[in-house]
Amino acid sequence: MSEKKSGTQQKWNQFKKNMKEDPTSRAVAITAVALILAVSLLITITSIANRAKKLPTETTGGAETTARGEVTLPEGTSPEETKPVDALPTAFLLPAEGVLYTKHDATAQVFSNTMQDYRVHLGIDIGTEEGAPVCAVAAGTVEKIWTDVRYGQCIAVSHGGSCVSIYKNLSVELPEGITEGASVSAGELIGAVGDTAMVEIADEPHLHFEMTVGGLAVDPLEYFDSDALASLNVDESYEG
Repeated sequence: MSEKKSGTQQKWNQFKKNMKEDPTSRAVAITAVALILAVSLLITITSIANRAKKLPTETTGGAETTARGEVTLPEGTSPEETKPVDALPTAFLLPAEGVLYTKHDATAQVFSNTMQDYRVHLGIDIGTEEGAPVCAVAAGTVEKIWTDVRYGQCIAVSHGGSCVSIYKNLSVELPEGITEGASVSAGELIGAVGDTAMVEIADEPHLHFEMTVGGLAVDPLEYFDSDALASLNVDESYEG
């Protein structure tokens, strides 16, 4: 055992002596050590990277959230497809109960009893009693309340699908809480029938109701279901 240690010590002493006396041997040894350190560092970095790729994921609603907080969508899904759909309401309620006096017509002109002339009619007139309740046709937000020189007190309610319902010839008095920016539910009271529309003042008390979709006037009758339409008994004689 002592002989082995003595032999090893002699070899180590001879190695150190050679390193001091031979610059070439010293350079080779330093290079070898540097290569060993570089290879060890590369192996460590590769191991860490492979371990990160195998981190577990949590799935929520089709999207995956990794342990590092990164969110990935299912294959073939774009970020736009994950946004809520701003859809048109599937059902519209009547804004008031009564008789359909005048239909919507953006092309043929209708005779105006008040103005004594013919003009297009971009809404429908529902004849009823003055003071009769007027309700939101669908859930939405009160977009605007204003007084129009022709149609009097007006309210516009915005809905999904770029749809806006417009209520005209209302009473000046509005229910509490009906202000611009207020949220309303379908069937919620938003006003009462008045006599503020100067261009229709000669007509019987009625609600003038309009609708737009994407900024274009549409026929409201196309958006009510058959039960709602059945309750509107058209008074053909009123249309002149």
